[in-house]
Amino acid sequence: MSTGLRRFAAGAPEKPPSARPAGPAQPAEAAPGEAAGQAPEEKCEFCAAPIPADHGHVADLESSTLMCGCRACYLLFTQESAGRGRYRSVPDRYLVDFGRVLTPAEWDQLEIPVGLAFFLHTSRDGGGLAGFYPSPAGVTESILDLALWKRLIDDYPLLGEPVKDVEAVLISRTDDGVEYYLVPIDACYELAGRMRLHWRGFDGGTEARESIAAFLADVRTRARPYRPATVSQERQRG
Repeated sequence: MSTGLRRFAAGAPEKPPSARPAGPAQPAEAAPGEAAGQAPEEKCEFCAAPIPADHGHVADLESSTLMCGCRACYLLFTQESAGRGRYRSVPDRYLVDFGRVLTPAEWDQLEIPVGLAFFLHTSRDGGGLAGFYPSPAGVTESILDLALWKRLIDDYPLLGEPVKDVEAVLISRTDDGVEYYLVPIDACYELAGRMRLHWRGFDGGTEARESIAAFLADVRTRARPYRPATVSQERQRG
């Protein structure tokens, strides 16, 4: 999974990483030692060791991409100084603050024209806060007002907890209200990939809505209650 997040932003359409070019209806040639029809074994992109399907990811901060890593390599890059600061392991935590609920009026202040977006601080180009949301042209990037975001953090501290470059805030507004979560950046890559793969027309279409609904249901299942002291300790551990 090494497709840069900004490559999903509005621009020329591209095939998702899992897509294969169309070709004659004939079985693909199996690699040596690989049974026909069997998916190729995934390998760590650092040491080439075999890795399971639920492996961790490491962010390449210079190219804004994700790299698949074995457990040993993943742990190697949990410290900011590792890899000369270029690589950083993506945490696997999902958090939700049930005690502080964003209002629709506060969401409207962000001026995001749709009801779903994720927000992250980056180290590139002097840093800053970027928002990404679905649109007919793909995933659109929007630079946000930092002063407004800081005011929201005062009332909703979970918004300020994501670790720069490797975690983000996911916000979803529906007719039932606004929900927000801290999520790992690889979840944002997954959401961007779903949008790119399924989005059709102006409103996305049924398939895109169903895919995004399934994604949000998984986030809700994974999310643990936000406890500031616990979060601070986890951030110190990496």
